[in-house]
Amino acid sequence: MTWDLTALLNAADPRAPQAERHTWLVRLMEWLRHAAPPQAGDAPAAEPRTPMASLRLRHFLNVLDRHPEHQAQVQAVLHAFWRDVDAVALFADFGFAPRMALRSEVLSRIRQRVLPRTPETNDLAELFPLLFDPADGGWLDALDEPLRARAGALLAPPPEARDWRRTMLDALTILVSAVQATGHTGALRKRMSPALREAEPFRKLSTAAETLRVALTDGDHAGALQQAQWLRALLDSCGQANDSITNHLEEFGVSVDIVFEMDQMRGRIRRIELLLECLLAPDPGPALQRLLHDLVQVEAEMLGLRRLMARHYSLLARQVAERNAETGDHYITRDRGEYRTMLRRAAGGGLVIVGTTFAKFAIGALGLSLFWNGFWAGSNYALSFVVIMLLHWTVATKQPAMTAPAMAATLGQLRHARAGAETDAAVESFVDRVAALIRSQAAGIFGNLMVCGPLVLAVQLASQWLFGAPLVGPDTADYVLHSLTLLGPTVLFAAFTGVLLFSSSLIAGWVENWFVFQRLDSAIAWNPRIVTTLGAARAQRWAAWWRNNISGLAANVSLGLMLGLVPALFAFFGLGIEVRHVTLSTGQIAAAAGALGLDVLHQPAFWWCLAGIAVTGVLNLSVSFWFAFKVALRSRGVRVQDRALITHAIWRRLRRAPLSFLWPPKDHA
Repeated sequence: MTWDLTALLNAADPRAPQAERHTWLVRLMEWLRHAAPPQAGDAPAAEPRTPMASLRLRHFLNVLDRHPEHQAQVQAVLHAFWRDVDAVALFADFGFAPRMALRSEVLSRIRQRVLPRTPETNDLAELFPLLFDPADGGWLDALDEPLRARAGALLAPPPEARDWRRTMLDALTILVSAVQATGHTGALRKRMSPALREAEPFRKLSTAAETLRVALTDGDHAGALQQAQWLRALLDSCGQANDSITNHLEEFGVSVDIVFEMDQMRGRIRRIELLLECLLAPDPGPALQRLLHDLVQVEAEMLGLRRLMARHYSLLARQVAERNAETGDHYITRDRGEYRTMLRRAAGGGLVIVGTTFAKFAIGALGLSLFWNGFWAGSNYALSFVVIMLLHWTVATKQPAMTAPAMAATLGQLRHARAGAETDAAVESFVDRVAALIRSQAAGIFGNLMVCGPLVLAVQLASQWLFGAPLVGPDTADYVLHSLTLLGPTVLFAAFTGVLLFSSSLIAGWVENWFVFQRLDSAIAWNPRIVTTLGAARAQRWAAWWRNNISGLAANVSLGLMLGLVPALFAFFGLGIEVRHVTLSTGQIAAAAGALGLDVLHQPAFWWCLAGIAVTGVLNLSVSFWFAFKVALRSRGVRVQDRALITHAIWRRLRRAPLSFLWPPKDHA
């Protein structure tokens, strides 16, 4: 709403109730942001880049200088404001969570975005978001010295109001106590660097802050400067101890609540530094301006859920990506020996999927309810994937979510290389990695399909010859050809399956991080009850086995259950979403061909299903890889600025050596 300045000045009433006075201040701030530009004769010339809000503020002050009666009314409103308001919470608590848990902070921010605020309060921390907008930081930071001095003179508290320095000292005491308490919590203390923790900087904080308070209260400026130097040194040590926790988390697992506590401590230490600048500066104006600008920035962060989640889950995302990168590097074939190994492992996976295919048809023939059909189908998939993992075989669609983080690691090396003189070599190395990745995916698909499809068809024909009927009948075969055709929603379902494949890799990384963070491998190896039951040697072997396989088990079990249960859950809400897994779909089409015989070759639906298999394979792999690659890039802070350079290099390789994307070279450098 746009307010006329004259009407706004006439509405200033220091005798009005508190809520009305606060509402008037809110309208004044809105006028500064949104009112029409001041008249040419009212405002002096300004630099072209001066923000409009600064021009309006200068115009407002000029009007008050020309109209003493309005100036007296406005100043009386501001004096009443400072007498009634409590500013300690603004400096000490604004922007900081009352409970050290990310979940509660997310809920608090949602409430702040949804529920309206009231100006009927004497808490300046609650009133601040009504007065200032997150976009105000720009013009507040651009205020020049004369304008800041004029505004400060108008905003100065009355002599009878509480001294602002005492208010800031109270806030500083609260902040120091919070930093000290956080540093002494068990979750953070035991993860800090022992060398930094032994210096006991957190214990000494309260003494340093109290000594500084006494010096400032007594007017001992020299003593205050000396005590402030000691306090800043302690805060620096506390910050280093806080930062050292990251190394522990990267090695022993991440907790987003611990990351949140660390971030809160950093924010409080920064707020203490800003308060010290205000308290110790001979001219507190610039320091107060920086403090106000920082509070506006904090308000902007408080309104942003995406930034909060991205910041506090970035370390967890990096842990997930790096653990998958270590695993995914084994899925990339670099020479012909590794390529043949991948084909053999994929062929083994295709062999297991043969049994999975017939088990799926058997479960469907039982006529179970929607949920239980999905549950047992998912259990069938999960069991098959776990068997494939334990036999060290592979399913092609599991590769992209694992190999993408390894690719991001290479891209991170490329970013560092661009800073030097090795750009061309780094780009070629990255293209080599891309080619190796694509042919690895091709080998996985070829190995799965060349075993799964023919074996399912052979079982169908053998059943027809031995028992006079195939295991999967013609009615079911017709349904398969009708549902898996490319002319239907296969494209959408195949892309959705790629999302599930990516999700399983995230679940695997999260479960492994949780396993490591809780130190369950150590518990299995050394817990007295477990050691007594299993024996020391067996407990050690079990601990190593679970540590090495927890990620694979979580990935395969979660993927299998999602493939079975997610369509059933969507169907509950009336959404006909299905999954299209390239290897499983191939087995179903082969079973349909075995049931219908040679006549199937004359049916267009059969050929459309084969085309659907090709599209399903591409979408399963590409969608899963794309999501995993994006997460890996974000977790490493990599931004590809020279994508055209990389794209050009890949196209050049395609023109010069197209077979390198399908078949490895003879010699591997």
